[in-house]
Amino acid sequence: MQREQNAIEPTVLAASLDVRAVVSRLRRRILQVTDAEDLTPSQASVLMRIRRGDAITASALAAAEQVRQQSMAVTLSSLQQLGLITRSPDPSDGRRQIIELTEAGRERAEGNRHAGVEWLARALQEQYDDAERETIAEAMRLLGRLTS
Repeated sequence: MQREQNAIEPTVLAASLDVRAVVSRLRRRILQVTDAEDLTPSQASVLMRIRRGDAITASALAAAEQVRQQSMAVTLSSLQQLGLITRSPDPSDGRRQIIELTEAGRERAEGNRHAGVEWLARALQEQYDDAERETIAEAMRLLGRLTS
């Protein structure tokens, strides 16, 4: 019997599951080290997403974070109460709100980013030798093709 042309090979499927699991765990770990005090991982993730300009409306943030709009509304309310974001009506569509970081939100997000980068750099330096770090860098270049 001939293999279906579009069938995914079992080793490729296993590799995709491994990559997804590792990336998810790494993302959670970075969020833990960047803001363990008064922000939940979801709040920290949304703050970073706003900082990067990935999404500027509540609905876009909900889609990007893969949560319901009601859940995003709760997260945004918390961030607003902490003084980290502002919400204003979209001039082109009054039903939507534009989400922006306050100065405190920008400082927090930048501090989080710096802490995450520093933690990851230190972990790579302490847990891997030069050859392993080069292998990781090559894997990142290869995986980067998926996002371009």
